[in-house]
Amino acid sequence: MYAVERQQRIERILVEEGRVAVVDLAHRFDVTTETVRRDLAVLEEAGSLVRVHGGAVAKDADSTSEPTVVERASRHGAAKNAIAERALTALGPGFHGSVFIDAGTTTAAVAAGLAERLSAVQQGSRPIEAVTHSLTIAPALAATDDVSLTVVGGRIRGITAAAVGVETVSAIRRLRPDVAFIGTNGVSADFGLSTPDPDEASVKTAIVQSARRVIVVADASKHDRELLMTFASLEDIDVLVTDAEPPAALGAALADAGVEVWIA
Repeated sequence: MYAVERQQRIERILVEEGRVAVVDLAHRFDVTTETVRRDLAVLEEAGSLVRVHGGAVAKDADSTSEPTVVERASRHGAAKNAIAERALTALGPGFHGSVFIDAGTTTAAVAAGLAERLSAVQQGSRPIEAVTHSLTIAPALAATDDVSLTVVGGRIRGITAAAVGVETVSAIRRLRPDVAFIGTNGVSADFGLSTPDPDEASVKTAIVQSARRVIVVADASKHDRELLMTFASLEDIDVLVTDAEPPAALGAALADAGVEVWIA
């Protein structure tokens, strides 16, 4: 295989998987790791990727890149729906407590699944108490019978359509939801859960610290990613719901932290 062909294959893998590892590529193409590093250097110079320790990530996967909520809605749709369905089993039949649903597209799938679930099951006279700070998630919950909805306000961050800021954080800290469904841009063994924006990170930290049980919903593209701001350690969460087994080092760190890993 010529170098140009190999580099084109690497670009396609990045589009599909979001990241590549030098050792894996060397095995896949039956070349040395030095050859792979030269390929990655060429692609980085061309603006096709960003090199990181041990490999490379897609150009839009550096520590501060963040697609809009509209752009993210079209990615990994089947995985997000499967993750949401699995995550909602945490509520159990006849659940009548309180839930906080974080902003994000995977958490939006959780909200949609919750609405469908309540429409299909007679809940009785005691509604579920739902809280969110997301302008995209609130309408689905507001239109659902047997949900009493609270929307936390604040300054709306356009890229995520979510409330952020001091007032938002203060309001969340006064809550104690039974379960929080949290989204994340990255989850890693060393850096925990992370997101690109400091304001989003502050809100997520408040949610994690307020909830009695924290359930993180994240597809496999978030595994081993580290964004600019950490907002929780692995020890802070109870369950990670994802669509593939985490890489070995991350899986071991989750186990050491006592986190249950549910595969959708």
